[in-house]
Amino acid sequence: MSKEKILVVDDEQDLVKLIRYHLEKDGYKVISAFNGEDALFLARKERPELVILDLMLPGIDGLEVCKKLKADQELANTAIVMLTAKGEEADITMGLKLGADDYMTKPFSPKELVARVQAVLRRTKTVSTAKDYIAIGDLIIDLYKHEVTIKNEPIPLTLTEFKLLHQLASKPGRVFTRDQLLDAVSGSETFVIDRTIDVHVASLRKKLKAFANRIITIRGIGYKFRE
Repeated sequence: MSKEKILVVDDEQDLVKLIRYHLEKDGYKVISAFNGEDALFLARKERPELVILDLMLPGIDGLEVCKKLKADQELANTAIVMLTAKGEEADITMGLKLGADDYMTKPFSPKELVARVQAVLRRTKTVSTAKDYIAIGDLIIDLYKHEVTIKNEPIPLTLTEFKLLHQLASKPGRVFTRDQLLDAVSGSETFVIDRTIDVHVASLRKKLKAFANRIITIRGIGYKFRE
């Protein structure tokens, strides 16, 4: 069975060859570009399911490529995994805000990158499948009843905590910035400021008991729900 098409964008040609080798070994069809202009051209021509995108590119940089892809109606649903230099938290945060699905910092294990690609593609395939509930083992998030149970025992959550848990658990593995979580939980009936996201996460972890370790802190960026 043929797998998805992946566009690899990086100006380090040896790294592109290494990534291509491991992806093709896993059955993916791989195309490559070494600058932002070619990346946008190939994305529009080849319509890949996922783009592995280095942020430090000659010409149009990776953040601008990400922005242009997400602004294109025909490419907006293309999954993006960013490659970043170690410690570039500002770039990571900006990329996630622009719509990237995940990131890896250099240097990285090619096998781990393939695993991340698999996870992101899995999420993007199921994201459009609406459900009335989310089940993670004994943890049930019932969207219709607006309640959470663990082993059939109700877990009393505030409205903000429920929205926060739903946002994280609906896309396990995806990193959300604090701003994205703030947007998800804010509404006419709630008032949340940026730093209190951390407070709500701390409270949510206490209430989730054995499932508390599913909510992972991504230092300097935000949180994700462990797959």
